[in-house]
Amino acid sequence: MQLTLERITKAVGPQTWLYELDLAPRSGAVTVLLGATQSGKTSLMRIMAGLDAPSAGRVLVDGQSVVGVPVRERNVSMVYQQFINYPSLRVRDNIASPLKLRGEKNIEQRVRELAEKLHIEMFLDRYPAELSGGQQQRVALARAMAKGAPLMLLDEPLVNLDYKLREELRDELTALFAAGDSTVIYATTEPGEALLLGGYTAVLDAGELLQYGPTAEVFHAPASIRVARAFSDPPMNLLTASAAAGGVQLTRGPLLPLALPSVPPGALTVGMRASALRAKEQPGDVALAGKVELAEISGTDTFVHFDTALGELVAQLTGVHHFGLGQAVSFYFNPAAVYVFDAQGMLLLAPVRGNAGSSGKGL
Repeated sequence: MQLTLERITKAVGPQTWLYELDLAPRSGAVTVLLGATQSGKTSLMRIMAGLDAPSAGRVLVDGQSVVGVPVRERNVSMVYQQFINYPSLRVRDNIASPLKLRGEKNIEQRVRELAEKLHIEMFLDRYPAELSGGQQQRVALARAMAKGAPLMLLDEPLVNLDYKLREELRDELTALFAAGDSTVIYATTEPGEALLLGGYTAVLDAGELLQYGPTAEVFHAPASIRVARAFSDPPMNLLTASAAAGGVQLTRGPLLPLALPSVPPGALTVGMRASALRAKEQPGDVALAGKVELAEISGTDTFVHFDTALGELVAQLTGVHHFGLGQAVSFYFNPAAVYVFDAQGMLLLAPVRGNAGSSGKGL
């Protein structure tokens, strides 16, 4: 099926929840809705599902308007942050319920396959109330996948799971989505999750659709500072600068030898992902000296917040590193790894693919 949203808006009282937007998710592919809390992701998904009507605009399925068609008459499956299961049915019957409605054969085999992929096969004879929150969420995911609807809406479905299980299920879901033919809309606040799922990404902020396209293209060429902020974790380092003979002059910093396109008058902003900074200098690098404000270890990475003449910056280093508070440090980056935005915050120059991050990390 082809879902198309045309000039959609959503207002509730005096508040605008969604500003006018157009979106046509690719049929049979994954589209990630990426944005912070209250960016408009859930509002948009509820309109897609038919749970809410837009204040203006059209929702088309295969060219036909479905505005006003109740959700029960649409072939849609949806999984929310808060799991929804049938409390009186055992897990196997929860998963099997859409298969029975379709009159499918080999129901038990299909139920077990889905349960194994989502690591809940040992709970098939239990009731939802006997499971943890994360286990119940996996039951809801399995039932949604069993339905095989042409449109599957997943609203932060892994948010209630522990870190290790989330990592495992992301890989499983990517494989499951690739093997199916449903159009999948997946909402998340996490840039890393968008990159892992691949497909296409729509970046939302404060009710506005900022950019939509193949996930890798949106990540590597964010159309604006707002997109770059939304698609960076930790947030992109932003430095004030200006155009100069021979490149871009950082305010209170070095000249970066970059070939800019024609630049209108006004200040520039240089964006640098935390992963572009490294502790060891390489040929062609520029140094940034400062003092450590905070160093935190997260998983296999170390995030170093350090104060410089250009402001406070964050470096993401692969591995576990120890820094003392107030310690004098220097971090290095290749000028080819920075982004340049104009006075309106729109992208002027992006790194050549492969230079956007130097630590081996995607963000």
